[in-house]
Amino acid sequence: MKSSPAFYIGIAIVVSSVLAGCGQPGALYLPKPPAAKPAPKGPLEPAPVPPPPAIVPAS
Repeated sequence: MKSSPAFYIGIAIVVSSVLAGCGQPGALYLPKPPAAKPAPKGPLEPAPVPPPPAIVPAS
């Protein structure tokens, strides 16, 4: 039985990917969720509206 070089390359890729794993040694873990922002106390007030720009007549 004659094997082609593509077969050996494919086997090498599979073996190297299995050996690489995730790259992190030790046990796998889930990251902790980010801390939630505290809820604001009391009602929210809208931002003040700036006054309209002054209209200066052209001279």
